[in-house]
Amino acid sequence: MSKVSLGLEGRVAIITGAARGIGRAALHRMMAEGVHVLAWDIDPAWSEEIKAIATPDTVKIAAFVGDVSQSAAWQAAVESALAQFGRLDFLFSNAGISGPALPVSRYEDTDFDRVMAINARGVYLGLKHVGQHLSQQGRGVIVNVSSISGLSGGGNIFAYTASKHAVVGMTKSAAVHYAPNGVRVLAVCPSPTDTDMMAYAERSVMPGDPQAARPIFTQGVPMGRYAEPEEIANVFAFLISDQASFMTGTIVPVDGGCMAR
Repeated sequence: MSKVSLGLEGRVAIITGAARGIGRAALHRMMAEGVHVLAWDIDPAWSEEIKAIATPDTVKIAAFVGDVSQSAAWQAAVESALAQFGRLDFLFSNAGISGPALPVSRYEDTDFDRVMAINARGVYLGLKHVGQHLSQQGRGVIVNVSSISGLSGGGNIFAYTASKHAVVGMTKSAAVHYAPNGVRVLAVCPSPTDTDMMAYAERSVMPGDPQAARPIFTQGVPMGRYAEPEEIANVFAFLISDQASFMTGTIVPVDGGCMAR
């Protein structure tokens, strides 16, 4: 948690994929910064689960349950944020899935479509619907979650790699489009991060001893470890703050040195 305020108090953010991993870390970082949050997840139990989260007296959080690949859900999320908090300033477009760990020659059409629907279409719809609102009010920031797989090839995670490259391209295009209206758009590209997604990947590689799979995933990371979700959330907090006010269209690796090779 930051000990130095970034000046975000009283602002409002939508965070997708907020129930777990990087999204959950971002939710807690926003609460620590005094930001009200519409915390979005697809899990129907999320509306009850969120009630157990302790919040500062000055911060409100609300659950939103929906599918990020559906335009109507995005329209409803924007309306819900405005109705509950009276404003909307930020979007952390984090929801995503890994899909099967297969190369293109073995990929199923239905699996490809599902990964692209959540990871790419979901980001597109956030850029469209939240971007339109932020553009109309003349201020705001959108941060999309891509991956180091969006900056290089990933032979055995074909659809995931394709979707994260799409996020990079959409981020740059939207940044140019919205810049004249006072809206900044950026992307973070994490390396493997200690989340449920990586736990699933570990089980897929070594079902009998998932922990033994970690060296496989960290061998290309100069710092020799997974990122912590909080480390990605910290970068998100900086990017939406005025300290990053001249940054837009920027693709930020948060990767322990992976892309420095």
